[in-house]
Amino acid sequence: MNCFLRARLQIATLALFSALGLKSAKAEEVYLPPADFIAQSFENTPEQKVLWFTAETKAGIRKVFGEDYPGLRIRYWRAGDRTAWILEAIGKVKLITTGFLIENERLLQMRVLIYRESHGWEVRYPFFTNQFKGLELESDAKLSQNIDGISGATLSVNALTRLAQLALYLHGQVISE
Repeated sequence: MNCFLRARLQIATLALFSALGLKSAKAEEVYLPPADFIAQSFENTPEQKVLWFTAETKAGIRKVFGEDYPGLRIRYWRAGDRTAWILEAIGKVKLITTGFLIENERLLQMRVLIYRESHGWEVRYPFFTNQFKGLELESDAKLSQNIDGISGATLSVNALTRLAQLALYLHGQVISE
């Protein structure tokens, strides 16, 4: 295909997307601002706390998450045995920001807060996230039940599953202190 035809095809495609009100690539989509997730997770929003990564914590994170988590610390919120975490992982090429609410070593809620990928956004819907309710972290650092995937969203599903494991691990770290 010569350059002229290729350019006309690109223009026609863009015109079609514009006419239909579609975007060729999905931009950052904020489903729930992180501050709202925290406010909804507690009766009275507790003070933000910090978990500093020690060598032991880093090793545990690597075992559970499969790689190092960026940074030297992570922020969380705690009231009694309830903790809330806002964690991020790359799906295919962009970060997925997710909120986790944990109590008594079980996931109470998982919410996709901000999604930046062009594919796989179906992971934000309750039919997917409800699978995580009540799950625990087993001794082998796996979730207590398997998570059903979504066709076309495998990398996002894997990222959220790993984040759930990480949130449960971090919860255990701060509750045992």
